[in-house]
Amino acid sequence: MMNSSSWFRWINVFLLGCCACATLFPFINVLAVSFSSSRAINAGEVSVWPIDFNLSAYHNLIADGQLFVAMKNSVVLTLVGTALNMLFTVIAAYPLSKRRLKGRNAMLMAILFTMLFGGGLIPNFLLISMLGLINSYWGLWLPSLISVYNMFVMKSFFEGLPEELEESAAIDGAKDFTILWKIILPLSMPVIAALTLFYAVGWWNSYFNVLIYIKSTDKLSLTVKLYQMLQNVGSELLRTTNGEGVSESTITPEGIRAASIIIAILPILGVYPFLQRHFVKGVLMGSVKG
Repeated sequence: MMNSSSWFRWINVFLLGCCACATLFPFINVLAVSFSSSRAINAGEVSVWPIDFNLSAYHNLIADGQLFVAMKNSVVLTLVGTALNMLFTVIAAYPLSKRRLKGRNAMLMAILFTMLFGGGLIPNFLLISMLGLINSYWGLWLPSLISVYNMFVMKSFFEGLPEELEESAAIDGAKDFTILWKIILPLSMPVIAALTLFYAVGWWNSYFNVLIYIKSTDKLSLTVKLYQMLQNVGSELLRTTNGEGVSESTITPEGIRAASIIIAILPILGVYPFLQRHFVKGVLMGSVKG
């Protein structure tokens, strides 16, 4: 007979399993819709399994090759943007985490002010235009080098690290950069992984700024290109034809939308498992003895 703790554990497992299923169902449904025929989609027959399996929606999206160019642009935008974000977040958070820094409180107040108040869309656009960064990815990267919130998160993490580690390294002659690179950053992998994921998801899903500052169609990100494709779908059915010009199948806007969602989120889903382990790994355990 199970005791109360066993009952509690199994109830938790059941409830969390229900929550997981409720969370996964929309994604599974969208995946099934993207592989289903227009007849099944219009009839409302698609739930968790594709009905009349076909790849017409994906073929329609990638047929002209523009989607691959947009995906390459999003990869460049995300990789460079995330790398710049993490670099400047670390080099801003580390010195601000030290109480010996002169003017530290004034700097923190000035940085906090930018988090609460901003110039607005029009002044930002005028500034980017005056700098000649319109239609350049630098017009996206430079104004977004640091997220103040993420910087404060990293600063708080640095402040929680044992001071004895840095003191012992300083006694051995290590400079601040060496301490940061060889001691602080290896111990900070959980927060680095979390913030990297946050930054990367933000860049991968970037839409509004790309729409405003990027004018060339060959520089558009994946989200903007998918939106333009969805706009071209309209409410009518799209027909695909074989080599003889005979209609083979029809594609509904719902199928195109579902396929575009899957294409947009798959790269992030592929990256997440490599970062997820750092969220739970106790890298600080046993780092200080005594």
